[in-house]
Amino acid sequence: MNTMRANLHSRVHNWMDKIGFRLNSSQTNNKSKVTTRHYFFETFNFLEKVSQDKPERSRFICFDAYGEQLKVRSLLDLQMAFYENISQLK
Repeated sequence: MNTMRANLHSRVHNWMDKIGFRLNSSQTNNKSKVTTRHYFFETFNFLEKVSQDKPERSRFICFDAYGEQLKVRSLLDLQMAFYENISQLK
């Protein structure tokens, strides 16, 4: 299970680098030791929540055009939401 999460983390970050996502903000809650990073590309936004104790267990949440949250369980989930968002811009 840990290797699946680590693979998801590395796959998402590799894909983000290829597309050109930028880090908008990063906030750390020192009490819970969780860092929340906000990434964006044009109108598509998503959050990454990373525990400092277990970085391989990071979680991703993206937002669709209507502001609904979508929990990302695979890179395909994130890609589908991204391309759907981009196609609605045209």
